[in-house]
Amino acid sequence: MLLSDSNNSAPNNQSTLNKLTSYPAILATNLAKSVGETDNIIEILRNLNLEVTQGESVAIVGSSGSGKSTLLGLLAGLDNPSSGSVTVEGVPFSGLDEDARAAVRGKRMGFVFQSFQLLSTMTALENVMLPLQLANRRDAKQIAAETLAKVGLADRFTHYPKQLSGGEQQRVAIARAFAPQPAILFADEPTGNLDIATGERIIDLLFSLNQASNSTLILVTHDEKLARCCERVLTLRDGQLHAS
Repeated sequence: MLLSDSNNSAPNNQSTLNKLTSYPAILATNLAKSVGETDNIIEILRNLNLEVTQGESVAIVGSSGSGKSTLLGLLAGLDNPSSGSVTVEGVPFSGLDEDARAAVRGKRMGFVFQSFQLLSTMTALENVMLPLQLANRRDAKQIAAETLAKVGLADRFTHYPKQLSGGEQQRVAIARAFAPQPAILFADEPTGNLDIATGERIIDLLFSLNQASNSTLILVTHDEKLARCCERVLTLRDGQLHAS
């Protein structure tokens, strides 16, 4: 009888695993975001729908002020929509409180900010170690060192952000985002503050690391070359996404 129960449980476990891995990485449904008072409401996003499959790379482009960064923040749970929902790997993200969303971000997401967002009082190594330490990783220092080496900064471990160039700071930011091996990586204008040559190196680095980790990549950019590297390009216009 016990043997029979054990045999019957195996397909069910596999079925559960298949269901988990079949969820979209990101699913936004009728997403809307407005700001302002009742008599002066500015509608940034309206009834926006987006589905991103696991392992896919998607670029979101659009004019300045179109709401690209707002959308990225909503998808990453950094902000709440006015209406609609965001589901992350089958989890209804929009319905979670901030602590719960932060827990999901810490375990499943990485974020590369345009302004780097490095902590000025921490060295490059300490900045990359931070998300690993928050996840209670005992090997945080080793992983951070290995990841910084991958982005070509093995000789910058002890340097503070103010001692690094813009391109070096962005590489530290990318290393910090990739170090925990996130399932989903968000990037907000990752080449926006860089010169053309440095930006091209950052593009190569971003996609080489992403392919190596097989993570889902969602980025917003004005950089056409960067956008073309993605499998899918969407244009945000009038509060909604359009295929490019």
